[in-house]
Amino acid sequence: MSILGVESVVFGVEDVETCARFWRDFGLVEISCAADEAVFEVQSGSKVIVWHGDDGRLPPRNFAGNGIRLTYWGVDTQESLDRLVAGIETMCEVSRHADGSVIFQAPDGQHLGLRVWAKRRVLSCPDPVNAPDNIKRLNQHRQWRQKAIPKTINHVVFFSPDYVGSYEFYRDKLGFRYSDHSKGIGIFARSDGTFEHHSIFWVNSDLPFAPDGHAFMHIAFGVDDIDEVMLGANIMEKKGWKNTSMNASGGISRHRISSAIYYYVDNPAGGEAEYHADTDYLDDNWVPRAWDFKFGSLLWANNALPIFRGDDIPWDMSFDAEEKSFDPYRKGKPSPDVERLAALTKDDEHAI
Repeated sequence: MSILGVESVVFGVEDVETCARFWRDFGLVEISCAADEAVFEVQSGSKVIVWHGDDGRLPPRNFAGNGIRLTYWGVDTQESLDRLVAGIETMCEVSRHADGSVIFQAPDGQHLGLRVWAKRRVLSCPDPVNAPDNIKRLNQHRQWRQKAIPKTINHVVFFSPDYVGSYEFYRDKLGFRYSDHSKGIGIFARSDGTFEHHSIFWVNSDLPFAPDGHAFMHIAFGVDDIDEVMLGANIMEKKGWKNTSMNASGGISRHRISSAIYYYVDNPAGGEAEYHADTDYLDDNWVPRAWDFKFGSLLWANNALPIFRGDDIPWDMSFDAEEKSFDPYRKGKPSPDVERLAALTKDDEHAI
């Protein structure tokens, strides 16, 4: 085990006060708030930090507008951190800081940090689900929830000019595991110290709706169940926060690839914020899959776009443990690890 998940994210914004109000309404716990900085937390200990976009503590801008300017990944031990840094230094310039964190810029433009993290356990108590002749909740009323309480940062999503290369950097240098590939759209991967379906998703910036190059897309927060997702959606709408982004087409819906129920809301800090429940959980026995993008996007949705409806959708999925589906979408040479794997496979064929 090494990377436990997202330890914190740092947003660069134009209006700290408005962004702080958004995160309060969204359900995060406020740690501090001032004119130039606001800090929020979820139960796992992950933090959302909001600074003014021109704050000298932020890394240089590499995309327009608001968004996550620095993502810190939490590492289980100092030994693990030192091992990771030794590998990263072969490709990236690394800066070390007094608090023990290490910051660098990945090849795709992301500014990343690593720090040792004492991740807190989270207590979740979702109600058992009843179905006809499959009774899981007998003489027991469901909990009556009154708000959404995000407990984890499940994942972050960025646009990448080379989404295959972005994944390979995380795989080779940070030990991330390949979960699924939506062909031509992006790759889902999880850090080795979590079971959530993905900790990060890289979206192809060549898509018609995408910005030209690296940029922030959204951040997802784990809640207990669909009731919390719906409550969060209703409360945010009541407080005036809109659901008008590119992800809003389904309202509350369920992703086909990860099984997660979700709701996106426009985030004044940049991109979107997502309530996220009932996702798939994986370990290293999982076999990654490659999906046609239509099949991989939505299982059901309210007001889904026509492209995701109809009888002519190619319901296509294949297992992809050897990452063969990446080849048509690769921008550069395979990483050294890919080349070594290909060479070993060829040697094995000759041996047979």
